[in-house]
Amino acid sequence: MTQRDEQPTKLQITAISVADAAKVLASAYGRRVTEDQVRAVAEAGGLLRGQADDTINLLEYVAFLVREVAHGRGTD
Repeated sequence: MTQRDEQPTKLQITAISVADAAKVLASAYGRRVTEDQVRAVAEAGGLLRGQADDTINLLEYVAFLVREVAHGRGTD
């Protein structure tokens, strides 16, 4: 099978891994975003689904960041 025949990987934004979220955010932001950065924000917002699942809802993640910026709080 050639690359052209392969189906693109579908991301489920309501249950995305921290690693995939970092890649998506880095691509959208145009800057380096690490897994550690994503995990730190997810932990601060209580957004991790659990150790066994280790996924986040990307919409909830972005909403948390927006609330933090709107209230003048950093996530660093």
